[in-house]
Amino acid sequence: MCYNLSIFFNKGEMMCIFCKIVDGEIPSNKVLENDDFIAFHDLYPKAPIHILIIPKEHVDCFQDVSVDTMSKMTPFIQEVATLIGVDKSGYRLITNNGVDGGQEIGHLHFHLLGGGKLMWNHLHEDNRKSI
Repeated sequence: MCYNLSIFFNKGEMMCIFCKIVDGEIPSNKVLENDDFIAFHDLYPKAPIHILIIPKEHVDCFQDVSVDTMSKMTPFIQEVATLIGVDKSGYRLITNNGVDGGQEIGHLHFHLLGGGKLMWNHLHEDNRKSI
C-alpha cells in the first residue's frame, strides 16, 4: 500500500483532491470521461499537452491497482491520445509511484505528455551516482 499523500477531510470522510474532482467539488478542464475514468488538463503543464488520467474509484497508487482496472484504463488512455491528436506523433505516459517515485497526490494518475519533442532530464538529484 502506498503512502497516501493528499488526504483532506470532507463530511467526516477522507477524500483526496482527485476524488473531489471526480465528485465535481473541484472544477477541471475535462478532455474525456466515462463511467470509470476521467482525463483533464493539468493545471501546471510540463509540456505543450499535459493531461492527467485517473480512475474514478480511489486507488492510492500503481502498486495497488487491480488488473481489471488497468485492463479498462489502457483503452481509455489510448482514446485520450487519439482524441487530442498525439496517437500518431507520439507521447509520454508517466505514473509516479510512492514518495521516492515522485508521487505527490495519493490517487493513481497517469500524466500524458505530448505536443512536441520531449526531452528526458536526469531523474535523480545526483544523476551521476549509481543507485
